[in-house]
Amino acid sequence: MTLSLFSDYSLRLLMYAAIKGGLFQIEEVTEAYGVSKNHLAKVVQALAKLGYLETRRGRGGGILLAKEPAAIRLGALIRATENQPAMVECFDPATNTCPINGRCQLKGFLAEAMKAFYDSLDQHTLAELVAGRHRKGLERILFPPPVQ
Repeated sequence: MTLSLFSDYSLRLLMYAAIKGGLFQIEEVTEAYGVSKNHLAKVVQALAKLGYLETRRGRGGGILLAKEPAAIRLGALIRATENQPAMVECFDPATNTCPINGRCQLKGFLAEAMKAFYDSLDQHTLAELVAGRHRKGLERILFPPPVQ
C-alpha cells in the first residue's frame, strides 16, 4: 500500500506543528520541507476542516494544532486523508465487473490486511512521532538556527 502525497504532507505538517508548539506560518513549513506553498495550503485547509488544525487570520494570525498531539491517532488521520481508489475493483460495488466476485478470497484477505494496517497505526499518536531520541534531530532540521 502506498500513501498519497496528501497524507504524507498531512503527517509532516502535523509533525511540524507538534514540534513548534504554537503559531506558525505556512511559509515556515514550505521552507523546512521544500514543499510547494500551494500544496501545503490545500493540506492546511483540509486539516482545519477535519479539526486537526486551527487557522487564525489577520495580524498575529497563523496556524496551530487544534488538538493535543497525544490525541491524534495516526490511523484515524490516514483514514481521513487518504482518497485513493479501491485497492482492487471488487471493493467498489458501483464499478465492480469482476466475474469471480463473491467466489474469491482475495477481497477478504486484502480487507483483513488493510484493517491490520490501520489497526497498527491506531496504536500510535502524533506525540509519539515527535518524541524520544529523534526529537532533537527533527528540531535541528525543521528549525535550524539563523545563518549569520
